[in-house]
Formats: sequence, structure tokens, C-alpha cells
Amino acid sequence: MKEIKQLLAQAVNWAEQDPDQATQDELGALIIRAQEGDEAAVTDLDDRFSGVLEFGTAGLRAELGAGPMRMNRMVVLRTARGIARFLSAEANGKYQPRVVIGYDARYNSDVFARDSAAVFHAAGFEVLLMPAALPTPVLAWAVRRFEAEAGIMVTASHNPPKDNGYKVYVGGRVAQETGRGAQIVSPIDAMISVLIDPDEHIDSIPRSVTGWSVLPGAGEAGDVEAEYLAAIHPVVAEQGADREKLRVVVSAMHGVGGHTMKQALLDAGFSDIHMVAEQEEPDPDFPTVKFPNPEEPGAIDLSLTLARAVGADLVIANDPDADRCAAAINDNGEWRMLRGDEVGWLLGDLLSRTLPEGKVLANSIVSSRMLAAIAKDAGRQHEETLTGFKWISRVENLGFGYEEALGYCVAPELVRDKDGISAGLMLADLAATLKAEGSSIARRLDVLAVKHGVHVTDQLSLRFTDLAKIAALMDKVRTDPPVHLGGSAISEVTDLSQGSENLPATDAIVLHTFSGDRVIIRPSGTEPKLKCYLETIEPVGEPSELPNSRRIANEQIAWIKEQLSEYLNAE
Repeated sequence: MKEIKQLLAQAVNWAEQDPDQATQDELGALIIRAQEGDEAAVTDLDDRFSGVLEFGTAGLRAELGAGPMRMNRMVVLRTARGIARFLSAEANGKYQPRVVIGYDARYNSDVFARDSAAVFHAAGFEVLLMPAALPTPVLAWAVRRFEAEAGIMVTASHNPPKDNGYKVYVGGRVAQETGRGAQIVSPIDAMISVLIDPDEHIDSIPRSVTGWSVLPGAGEAGDVEAEYLAAIHPVVAEQGADREKLRVVVSAMHGVGGHTMKQALLDAGFSDIHMVAEQEEPDPDFPTVKFPNPEEPGAIDLSLTLARAVGADLVIANDPDADRCAAAINDNGEWRMLRGDEVGWLLGDLLSRTLPEGKVLANSIVSSRMLAAIAKDAGRQHEETLTGFKWISRVENLGFGYEEALGYCVAPELVRDKDGISAGLMLADLAATLKAEGSSIARRLDVLAVKHGVHVTDQLSLRFTDLAKIAALMDKVRTDPPVHLGGSAISEVTDLSQGSENLPATDAIVLHTFSGDRVIIRPSGTEPKLKCYLETIEPVGEPSELPNSRRIANEQIAWIKEQLSEYLNAE
């Protein structure tokens, strides 16, 4: 911990510059408490001033509040200034850089977006600001559509209500074709970070009051959301198989994707759509869920309740910024949420048979190995990348990419990122086609299991308030890994922090067993969690053997999860 005198001086200096009265008052109250000897206030200040936010898996992301380790106007203004310096240097006076800025409906998202617009415009950029809070995929699409050098999306995606974030995309003349419209990666993130001055006085950052352009909104010619919807419409055939007969429940999870997802379905001919009313309108407090993440237990309970009540065929639930897509189905009379890998298999299998020759299927290293089997069966190339769509989206000749955390890219030529709207549309079309054929998504998953083996995946997550514990556990796995998991000895331990022939270095460890099970352990890039990704594969000889193979695989994955939990929680 820093000396209190130094800590207080930093806090006072910050408060004096802060243009936001709310965070200025918040910090002022903390300073007074710390001066009076309140240890909790001193600890809080030390955490806020322990460093600066760095670009992670999905950009900057942190709790709202004062200080360089929180999301606030000071951090946003300095970050925008750093990005502007980088892009101006790249342009070198040869052209006027263009930037597109979007935002979700979280607290201060619109404020951070306008602050960014003010900085970029003052730096000589052509600035295009979204007309309203819209999904992240709309912004990612707009970077390519308007040939912008950069895109900024103010969002914390599926994080708790107290958080916000700042995603950065590159395009235009700054990016190579495979990365045009994708999130920044090394070395660009490091180059930008060097140009963000954490001590720059806020009053010295030039800011325009007006002058940037606001893109057309609802009811206007060139409505940006309508243009995006028209662009993604061809991901499904013009005429589908009895789409009006598929009953769909849709949840926006209190985010900004409700209207966009519903309209995408309506445009494609789906008419039997039931919105989860309690979660349809944007609400930054996310009042009906503990965490606004469809993966979290209980998050889609309202969707399932509505699905049972109306006799739905499919549930589609987007996360708050709608770049992710969750789904649930009626499987033999019981509603269950599909795992992210299962949706990835379904979409990957579909596209493996329809994409042009030479298109590649890709997934992150923590996702299931079934997509590789699907690609091989279809005679297609398959690639694995690091976690995060900033890596998946850069795969050369990408035709389809996914990660198990509910992220799917079904039209990389349009959106070089995960897109919960186009993915939800394609999944609904698949469900309608299968229903018209007298089949279902559950049966299609059975077909894939018989063909490629039962792949069962699961996840073990440990949440911490003390981030040092995550680092300590990673050290434990590196120096003293488990000897056995699921009744089989560990055959290989791969430390990805050193990188490999095909992957850049990342903080992750892969455990393989002699029986073919796999566990990957890594810190989350967006939340204070240690995440473990488990997979077991059980072969299926004949279709009649599927129930027994599935039982064996589920028992195996449960055994591995129990043993891994004991190992990680042991003192």
C-alpha cells in the first residue's frame, strides 16, 4: 500500500480536475474519511489509485467511480486522447481519420460517448455518433460500412450494473483486411497505451462542444439500425421453411437488443414472437437478474417461464449489448438452456455445408473440440485462437467463428465480431427448418453426437474480490498441477504463457489426460474470476448407444469438476 500522504495527494489532484460532479463528490467524501483515519476509506483509495486500466479481452472494463482504476470521464477523456494521437500519427496528414462511436444504455454510456466525440472532433477527426443506445454489433458493422479508421463502443456487455467499459475497433487504412472492423490486438493496444498519458491535465485536452455528426435514427432516411438489419438479412434465405409457424420467445436482458432482435426476426418472416416484457426495455439497474449474463443461473428463468406458458419452440436471449446469443429448447418435455458450444456446433455444422469453398471454421481454445471434427468431415480447414473475438475475427478466410461464451460470428464480411442478432436469426431459421421437417434442434444435436462422439463441456468459475488469489492459483497449477482427473492420469501440462507455434502467449494452462479429457484454466479477461473449461468425449457406436454414452460422459465431466474444485479450493 502507498503512503497515506502520497495517496491523499493523488486523490486530491484527481478530484480537482474531475469534470463530473458526482465522482468528484464521491472522491471528496473518501478523502475526508481517509484523513480522519478510516481504514476502509484508505483501502478503497489505494485500490482506485493502484495503477491504470489496461486493455483486456474486451477493451477497458471496470466499476464506475473516481480514480484511474475505475471507469469515469477522466479515464475516458485521456483514453480518447491517446487513441486520437495514435490514429493521427498513422494518418500523418495524408487523410482525415474517421471514427464511429456507439454506446449502450448503462449508466454514463451516453456521457462517455459524447466526451469521446468531443475529443476526436477537436483532434480533427470526422466523427459519426450513433443516434441512440444500440447493440454493439451495429457499431462493429458501422466501422466497416463507413470505412472508419476506428470504432468506439461504450459498453460493459454482461457485467454487473455498477460497471462500464470501452471497446476499440480498428478499420479503414489502419487495419489489414482480415482485421478491418475487429477489436484491437497487440501491438496496436500497446501502441495506444503508450500514448495515453495518465497524468495529463484534463483541462489541457482539447474538446469540441459541437460539430460532430449524429447518424440517422429511427424514422429518418438512412436509419443506421435499419441499414444494419438490411445488411444481415441475407444470412438466411429470402424464403424460409414455415417461419411463421415457429413460436419464439425473446429476451433483451434489460439491454439494447430487444427492438433489433425482434425486427430482424420480423423482417425474415417470423411472426409468432413473444417478448419477455419484464426485460424488454433498457434498464441499467438490470432489476430482474443478479447478473445480466445469460450464462448465470436464473438469468433466463423469466424466458423459460414465458416459453412454457405460450408453448414456444425456441428461446433467444441476448446479453445487454446484444453481441452474445443464448438459446433454450424443449428437450424431451424439459426446457433447458443450450450450452454455448452446442449453439456453436449447430451453426458451424449448418455453415460447413453452405459456405463457399475455402472458408475456414474457427473457435477459441477454450471452446469444444467438436467444431474441428465437423470441419474435418466437411473437408474444411479449422483453426483455434486465443480467447476473445479480437483473435477469432482475424482468422484468414474466416467463414464462421465462435467461442463457448455465447459468441458467434456468422457473417464476418459484415461484422468482424460476435453478433447476437445475426446468430439468433440464423438459429431461429434452423429451428424453423427442422420443425418443418418433423425434427428439432435436440434431434440435430443427437445426430452430431452419433457422428462425432458425445462432447460434454462444463465450466467451473471461482469469483474473487482479491485478484492476488487468482494469480496465486495460476502459480499453483503451474508448479503443482493435479496428478489425476476423472480416473485418468494427467498426460500433458501446457503452459500457454510462453506462447506456441500457432498461438501468442496468454495466461492459460491446458491439462490433458490419457483418456482424452481436457481442462483449460485461465483468469477471466472481463470479470474477477478464475475460469476452468472442461471437456470429455465419449464415442458412440450405434444410435441406440447414445443415451448410455451421454450418461457416461455426464458422469465423467461431473467427476472431473468435483476433483478440480477440491484441488483449487485446497489450502
